[in-house]
Amino acid sequence: MHGEYKVPGGKLVVVDLDSRDGVLRDVTVAGDFFLEPDEAILAINGALEGAPADTDAAGLAARIDAALPPGTTMYGLTSEGVAVAVRRALAHATDWNDYDWQLIHEAPQSPALHMALDEVITAEVAAGRRPPTLRVWEWGAPAVVIGSFQSLRNEVDPEGAERHGITVVRRISGGGAMFIEPGNTITYSLSVPDALVQGLSFADSYAYLDDWVLGALGDMGVKAWYQPLNDIATEAGKIAGAAQKRMVADDGAVLHHVTMAYDIDADKMLDVLRIGKEKLSDKGTKSAKKRVDPLRRQTGLPREAVIERMIASFRSRYGLSEGKVTDEEMARARELAATKFSSEEWTARVP
Repeated sequence: MHGEYKVPGGKLVVVDLDSRDGVLRDVTVAGDFFLEPDEAILAINGALEGAPADTDAAGLAARIDAALPPGTTMYGLTSEGVAVAVRRALAHATDWNDYDWQLIHEAPQSPALHMALDEVITAEVAAGRRPPTLRVWEWGAPAVVIGSFQSLRNEVDPEGAERHGITVVRRISGGGAMFIEPGNTITYSLSVPDALVQGLSFADSYAYLDDWVLGALGDMGVKAWYQPLNDIATEAGKIAGAAQKRMVADDGAVLHHVTMAYDIDADKMLDVLRIGKEKLSDKGTKSAKKRVDPLRRQTGLPREAVIERMIASFRSRYGLSEGKVTDEEMARARELAATKFSSEEWTARVP
């Protein structure tokens, strides 16, 4: 069995092993990390050899920590990262490069249709009728997108939304509200097979699926990192928020979508969103205006150039062919947009 895992902010860990009679055998850990002293790698292999195959990642990491020689130093490597690679090997997880990725980047769509497209495309990936897909959104109208479990009245000021001509829609994933203006927002979705995140905890899957965009931002001079559970942050402030939805039908798939602030009208946002003190209390700031630091200021690039560089970065890592929403997918999405995502029943399902 073979498992790979790139430690967030670190290096690639590769594990080859067998499982016989319910325990790990012939364990070999490798990768492009740095580790001192040399014998520490033998200690890691030894700690995993004979471990029960159903040991969770935390238990495997504890075995590794207990076996490391005194003074061991890891660069780009963690015991938790090794443990995750083991779990991915046992789960027969796939890797980014195992797939032929497809890009969808089409004309602007209404907020409700974007919600529907996420659901339809991810369901198609789960059914095996569509390859893993990166979809870059273009917004046809300003919007507030609330999480699946958020209270509509607690998140949105209806008078403010009406005053600014803003549509309110509810997405299928959890997480917080997003304030959207077409020229000020960069949004993308990853619709991926469940096998890609096998062996990862829910939290680890966020970091794993965000890693490519951290590299793309770094190429543009933006030092960004994953901030649990679902933020992408810089020293200047948060620049993006992610959310996920797991599809359990067929072979399973994961929807991972991210909204990034290219620019922002903070006064308008505060006139539409009801951002309470409790929400800000764990962010280390007293002002919602200071929570988001737009990419326009940090990159100095036009929005279109930022998107082009993100796409180019993904393509250079994993390959990416041009695709489109099929006629059948669009027909289903339009129906969902009308019957579900534009309905009061769905939008106000948590009043």
